Amino acid sequence: MRRAIVLSMESVRKGGGPFGAVIARDGEIIAEGSNNVTIDCDPTAHAEVTTIRKATKALGTFDLSGCEIYTSCEPCPMCLGAIYWAHLDKIYYANDRKDAAAIGFDDDFIYEEFALKPEERKKPSEILLRDEALQAFRAWEQKDDKTEY
Repeated sequence: MRRAIVLSMESVRKGGGPFGAVIARDGEIIAEGSNNVTIDCDPTAHAEVTTIRKATKALGTFDLSGCEIYTSCEPCPMCLGAIYWAHLDKIYYANDRKDAAAIGFDDDFIYEEFALKPEERKKPSEILLRDEALQAFRAWEQKDDKTEY
């Protein structure tokens, strides 16, 4: 956790957001990263996501079972989703989302949006070309040599 905190401080100094993360397995650091949203002009370049990307590349797998993530702040909804998709075993965090909200990083509105029906959310959405899109799902379902994830 101390390394994640150091990374968050380094990120602030280099122009990124105040977030750092480390992924470890059996007490050994596999990957580390910080928030590069403004540096890379990439809204998905949160510390947890950049660290997951580095860890999967280092280990040559999309499944990080057996690993844990240490992050300087409670993960936002996007990062939490990425952590679940990566199958990380446990999440440790230092600051919580209330601490983040106090300095202008308020993710609660996204958590609230998830609880709403799509038609009630602030971002409008609608279904288009569902029947055409289902063809890919059917092809996946019938594929014998697919890699499940």
